[in-house]
Amino acid sequence: MRVPRAPWGPFPLSELLVVLAVIFAAYGVVSWGNARGIWAFAAAMTLACLAGLEVSIREHLAGYRPHSTVLAGTAALLTGAATFLLGVPAAIDLGLTLMVFLVASLGLTRAYQQHRRGASWE
Repeated sequence: MRVPRAPWGPFPLSELLVVLAVIFAAYGVVSWGNARGIWAFAAAMTLACLAGLEVSIREHLAGYRPHSTVLAGTAALLTGAATFLLGVPAAIDLGLTLMVFLVASLGLTRAYQQHRRGASWE
């Protein structure tokens, strides 16, 4: 089985993100003692996460493999970070984050199951 094609065609976005992540990580490890090294390492981790997220979204939406928990966790993380930065009280922030995770997880699971029933992926 092959990984589903990206909607933007043959452009290797995930692969380029991984290469950039490796370059930034190498620079970050070599110059770890200063602020630039730490920022480079943080950029490497962010780019690597984005590469994995892109593949997860593509596989999930194509009905190839279910990634409901990863995608719902990403939505919850973004919601929690946004509400924290907006100064929402911690209890409301936690409740809203959990609610987003549950709703997104259920919705993504149902969407995957419906797509999987109607798709013939081989």
